[in-house]
Amino acid sequence: MKKVQLFSDGSSLGNPGPGGYCTILRYGKHEKILKGSDPHTTNNRMELVGVIEGLKALKEPCQVTIYSDSSYVVKGIEEWLPRWRSKAFKGVKNPDLWREFLEVSSPHRIEACWVKGHSGHRENELCDKIAREMAERAKGSR
Repeated sequence: MKKVQLFSDGSSLGNPGPGGYCTILRYGKHEKILKGSDPHTTNNRMELVGVIEGLKALKEPCQVTIYSDSSYVVKGIEEWLPRWRSKAFKGVKNPDLWREFLEVSSPHRIEACWVKGHSGHRENELCDKIAREMAERAKGSR
């Protein structure tokens, strides 16, 4: 099983407001950058969309380590999902995205690690910069 690193960050200008995400997939020396935006979203949605889009880009089952500065994403994956599933996501924010995460993550072995944002972590800083650019672009297209 290939070992892949997935670095992701999301941004929104207002909460809700225009938002963007960026994900870097790394396998060995190979890197792929994915990015996108939404004209009306929240920061947490963009954080999670980045992870989902990264997982959707994988062509085979992998061992994936997700790096995110979002406690919402990391704790959701590592701690909260079993309870949320058991109550059918009742009262949970963004159930559509969490269901999609479960679907796209199912072929993979997933570990989520929290990284401190704005602390000089190279990949997190790059994802943050691109996610903000995508949010600004979405703001300009409204």
